[in-house]
Amino acid sequence: MALSVPVNGLKEGDKEPVIELFVKAGSDGESIGNCPFSQRLFMILWLKGVVFSVTTVDLKRKPADLQNLAPGTHPPFITFNGEVKTDVNKIEEFLEDVLCPPKYLKLSPKHPESNTAGMDIFAKFSAFIKNSRPEANEGLERGLLKTLQKLDEYLNSPLPDEIDENSMEDIAISTRKFLDGNEMTLADCNLLPKLHIVKVVAKKYRDFEIPKNMTGIWRYLTNAYSRDEFTNTCPGDKEIEIAYSDVAKRLTK
Repeated sequence: MALSVPVNGLKEGDKEPVIELFVKAGSDGESIGNCPFSQRLFMILWLKGVVFSVTTVDLKRKPADLQNLAPGTHPPFITFNGEVKTDVNKIEEFLEDVLCPPKYLKLSPKHPESNTAGMDIFAKFSAFIKNSRPEANEGLERGLLKTLQKLDEYLNSPLPDEIDENSMEDIAISTRKFLDGNEMTLADCNLLPKLHIVKVVAKKYRDFEIPKNMTGIWRYLTNAYSRDEFTNTCPGDKEIEIAYSDVAKRLTK
């Protein structure tokens, strides 16, 4: 199913690349499905301000023309001027390289630490949610909390450009909206879809909530939920819950 996406203000005569993004479809075969990698590329293209189209692919009924286009490949992938590109990390690098200033936004973070902030959260979450042994649950939950705490500390620590050396006042807590500042970067496109899945799935299947005292993470999520680039590329909570219904293991003695 093709979705409508924003169009940037192009002047007539501008040569736009022809880009199509293929993402995993939801349980109805048409809406956006649960796939943080699909959302990552969707967000990047949206933030770049490029004209592109999106097609959701029902993996249960993969169309023949799609199999001819990218045989053996699962979404997400893109076609760029007719050329198929399938590796998510390489696609990200390619888009940042080709869709560059002055016409398109640069999305690479200024601070290298932003790229690695929260990078182990999804692995800790997966171990926690897939565990079926009650005696292991507490330790796995502690491991997840520890990685969330590290992210919270990063989000609450002021970045160098938030600190005014000439000011008499020390900034103790960062007020920035996203990982690398007040604008979304590639780091957010990678982390936010995963963090949202953690929030939805852990609550549904483990009654676990990100602690309210992790103010940096909640500020971060609140800012993400106020942006179309995130909310309009995100699967519905129900879709995420369905995707994890077989993955999330019940705690059985």
